[in-house]
Amino acid sequence: MTAGRQLRFWLIGAILFVVALYLLGGILAPFVAGMGVAYFLDPTCDRLERAGLSRTLATTVVTVIFGILVVAALVLIVPMLLDQIGELLEWLPRYLDTLVAAIRPLVRELMENLNVQGTGQLKQAVSEQAGPIVGWVGGAVAGVVTGSLALANILSLVFITPVVAFYLLRDWDRLVAWIDSCLPRDHAEVIRDQARKIDHTLAGWVRGQATVCLLLAAYYSIGLTVIGLKFGLAIGLLTGALSFIPYVGTITGFVLSMAVALSQYADWGPVVGVAAFYIVGQMIEGNFLTPLLVGDRVGLHPVWVIFALLAGGALFGFVGVLLAVPVAAVIGVVARFALGQYLQSRYYRSVEAPPGPVLRSGGDDLPPPIA
Repeated sequence: MTAGRQLRFWLIGAILFVVALYLLGGILAPFVAGMGVAYFLDPTCDRLERAGLSRTLATTVVTVIFGILVVAALVLIVPMLLDQIGELLEWLPRYLDTLVAAIRPLVRELMENLNVQGTGQLKQAVSEQAGPIVGWVGGAVAGVVTGSLALANILSLVFITPVVAFYLLRDWDRLVAWIDSCLPRDHAEVIRDQARKIDHTLAGWVRGQATVCLLLAAYYSIGLTVIGLKFGLAIGLLTGALSFIPYVGTITGFVLSMAVALSQYADWGPVVGVAAFYIVGQMIEGNFLTPLLVGDRVGLHPVWVIFALLAGGALFGFVGVLLAVPVAAVIGVVARFALGQYLQSRYYRSVEAPPGPVLRSGGDDLPPPIA
């Protein structure tokens, strides 16, 4: 088979895969989540295997311990969390109105000092749009709860994901060996090399970022609860959960915390304390947690991650959000490889020009263009 026919074969396969993903997106969430859990826990199973346990026993031990931790967290946290979320959603428009009212004098003074023309019209427009914006935020939150995470999806995630994760985790090495045996022989080594780079990127980002999110969720939820902020548990957990999107978790949690603090406290002391608490948290995340657990060599730029999450959610819903980062990692590695191949081809330099520097593994010496 010629190289052109091989390329067409794999392109057709990729297109069919995307079409199937689009058509089956409504039922794939527990399978994708189970695959993510298996990928996350596979190194622990490997360590237990090296310690002398069989793969099945290691998988059972890891799955049971992970399930106990998840169930314990659900039993201890979820009842309080649901109560706080329900009350927070009920009071959220009022809190945001309070935040807008507190910020409006500062904006008015700034605009008057800058002598901006049309200040009155702009202030009137802001006042008119404040209500619809608050309503839109509340509707968006309600849509997330009742739409992409409807009851059926939640039940499937709870009951099917552990089963999928167990079997994938048990057979992980055999699945990897089977996929390796299916690679085209002429290009197997190149594909393995790129797969190792993808695994390095995913391991560095997914496992590291998940640990960062858990630590931040504990920091903010415990800290805000100790400070005495209403809905501190819900806001802290939300901040940690959204921290996998660069800056979104901190900004969302900060806005909600300030809105609640301005409504809850009569003086500025506790409000400043809540703001300082978030500033310290952002400093810890940026200077210690992320460099230590994620590192700066993962190769996923924050803008690329945000775009991938938004694009995945728009195209495939909740499944697209789950697949966004892995797909972004694959595209980033493939893009670097393609760029390295291009720089060594005649499309980049003329036949008469001397060959350029040899790039290791197709572009590793180059900075990533988008990822």
